[in-house]
Amino acid sequence: MNILVLNSGSSSLKFQLIDTDPDKTASDTDRRLARGIIERIGSQALLKFENAAGSVLRSAQPIRDHRGAIDVAIRWLVSPEAGIPEVSSLADIHAIGHRVVHGGERFTASSLLTREVIDGIEECIDLAPLHNPENLKGIRAATEIFGPGIPQAAVFDTAFHHSMPEHSYLYAIPYQFYRRHRLRRYGFHGTSHRYMAYRYRKMLELEKRDVNIITIHLGNGCSATAIREGFSIDTSMGLTPLEGLVMGTRSGDIDPAVIEYLMAKEGFSIDQIDTMLNKQSGLLGISGLTNDMRELLAEEEENGDRRARLAIDIFVARIRKYVGAYLAEMNGATAIVFAGGIGENSPRIRARICAHMDWFGLRLDPDRNERLLGGIEGEISTVDSRLRAYVIPTDEELLIARDTMRLVHKIEVPAW
Repeated sequence: MNILVLNSGSSSLKFQLIDTDPDKTASDTDRRLARGIIERIGSQALLKFENAAGSVLRSAQPIRDHRGAIDVAIRWLVSPEAGIPEVSSLADIHAIGHRVVHGGERFTASSLLTREVIDGIEECIDLAPLHNPENLKGIRAATEIFGPGIPQAAVFDTAFHHSMPEHSYLYAIPYQFYRRHRLRRYGFHGTSHRYMAYRYRKMLELEKRDVNIITIHLGNGCSATAIREGFSIDTSMGLTPLEGLVMGTRSGDIDPAVIEYLMAKEGFSIDQIDTMLNKQSGLLGISGLTNDMRELLAEEEENGDRRARLAIDIFVARIRKYVGAYLAEMNGATAIVFAGGIGENSPRIRARICAHMDWFGLRLDPDRNERLLGGIEGEISTVDSRLRAYVIPTDEELLIARDTMRLVHKIEVPAW
């Protein structure tokens, strides 16, 4: 079954075409037939498409909207130039899975798209005004192109965290605001954390109840999750993806009084504060240079840039702080697991995070740590570590494809 996975952003579209079915899922033999990204939608868009053989097409062309972007991607997928023998027409794409950022309290698992489900996603726009509208653009565009007959599914970033207990997800503000507006911690990156938990269990041949780990997704967006007996019991992101760890351009945790103070001192509006905290803070705000960790590490090493070093130090310290808190909350864990662009590809950042954790029994193996990057999974701790460390490259698209396939086949979708 060929599943088209779509991730629609404000001016971008990422896609993958994955061949999966119940047997392939059980044996981990799903196949990625193609992938691609279209950036700068709404102007001269940049395209990068790649088939399973590694043949890459790069081009630029004007693309007005998400419908146009999906149309361009589909025309490439079914063309002889794409070199995908399994796909020669729209009929060879059997279902579509969409990443949807926020499902609120309503959606605790992936769902086939119906009018009612789409209405529910729209109702969550207030909770994710920067993300859900963009996800809906992809859903509507795909429906226009493929017609109403093709099965489509929504896979929610928030769903994995619905196992959190009340004391983890409630804020210590008057309870009436939770009752009226459902103000609470929802958590995000759930599909990534779910994948890390799944692969960890498969690697070590464990039962779900034996998975007690801390998963750390480090990219431009960053989050940590405490997973006890296979379930998310706490996570760093909150009502929105702004809370928690320091990120590329997001501040993470701050004293809320900072907002009022800056409004009084600088005359900022609430919209300006929102833009500052989400788009001008984090690594970019501290360093004044960039939100790219690779560039910050280079600046630190080559030029001894003080603010680049400071940004990295704050980034690392916040992660350590959450790891320590989760180890206390869980009464210990067996491993911490890294994923995301930084987590998978920066041995130096992993080493700095894990430094001085001897008290927990965690010691990195320098050779293992340096070798594991570029999509390679495995352990990076020493054989005698009590608390182990692993790198598991995330594959959210695979889980979206599998969930979509299960929903179409009326197979129960597992928690992970």
